[in-house]
Amino acid sequence: QVQLVESGGGLVQAGGSLRLSCAASGIIFSANHMGWYRQAPGKQRELVAVITVAGSTNYADSVKGRFTISSDNAKKTVYLQMNSLKFEDTAVYYCAADPRHSRIVGGTPQHWGQGTQVTVSS
Repeated sequence: QVQLVESGGGLVQAGGSLRLSCAASGIIFSANHMGWYRQAPGKQRELVAVITVAGSTNYADSVKGRFTISSDNAKKTVYLQMNSLKFEDTAVYYCAADPRHSRIVGGTPQHWGQGTQVTVSS
């Protein structure tokens, strides 16, 4: 049974930082591209960051320079370090996994986490 379990969300003031974690089980972690998506109220789910099996990273323009995605294969965990948080970063953040790159960046990954709420107060 595949599980992606996010943690680390919460309430933070604008300008603050949070680190999200996503612990994976039931998948060959090193064979999966991993991503973070987010969905704000009334908006579509959007891709935030991706880390490929080769370790390359990509970010949405809105978070470049502020967010960093990383992974630890030994712990089967992917992280999202979020700095200089803005009110508009408020959303539910979802972890995603898929061995196919087109699926992880295309919004249709095979596996999703349950989501963790991030609220940034202005």
